[in-house]
Amino acid sequence: MRVLATKNLSVSFGGNQVLKDINIHIEQGEIVTIIGPNGSGKSTLLRAIIGAQVPTSGKVEITSKQIIGYVPQRLNIDETLPMTVYRFLSLPRRQQPGDMDAALQQAGLSGLGKQPLSTLSGGQFQRVLLARALIEKPSLLLLDEATQGLDHSGSADFYRQIERVRQELGCAILMVSHELHTVMRTSDRVICLNGSICCEGAPEVVKVAPEYRLLFGLDDAEMFASYHHHDPATPRHEEAI
Repeated sequence: MRVLATKNLSVSFGGNQVLKDINIHIEQGEIVTIIGPNGSGKSTLLRAIIGAQVPTSGKVEITSKQIIGYVPQRLNIDETLPMTVYRFLSLPRRQQPGDMDAALQQAGLSGLGKQPLSTLSGGQFQRVLLARALIEKPSLLLLDEATQGLDHSGSADFYRQIERVRQELGCAILMVSHELHTVMRTSDRVICLNGSICCEGAPEVVKVAPEYRLLFGLDDAEMFASYHHHDPATPRHEEAI
């Protein structure tokens, strides 16, 4: 079942066109990743989908009764605030303790509800943002470079958690990412964006597309490294693309 589609979506800022005629769709249970260089419009597209950015033309179609969860690229919190994880999850409205505990478990943070935000690592805080997005049990989860600032090990752990979330909730997931090797290993479909859609499809299709190679300036050696990078924490049989 289709949960999201954009139809000829375009966005301009001050006469500068950032997105042009974007047509994408997401099916229930899919993991779709958007990749592209800085300034290619990736975050703008997610903002348009959640309604934070008004399109210049075109539209976003979301199937009725879909619940959307959103994990931003970053969220600046004053570390001096005496706020626990539970308190943060209850903003802007109070949440039931059982719902918060279930979301924390799904995000891989069981038992940390009473911990002050100021004591969390960067990876733990990103998982708190994930838990906040999961409280309402979304049917569509959007992540805007949610692993930015994490080291490779932290990013790999976060993406494995996202896969578990998909399995548990059966939700569709639309991610923005800059980590090419992880994208190719964890996505059902990949969309290459640079103001407009350059190419899209299954990872094994996109990885050999001339548009993809040109977009990222990859030669054959770099391509091989991107697709066959080994994460020591991941068994070899899980690396197959």
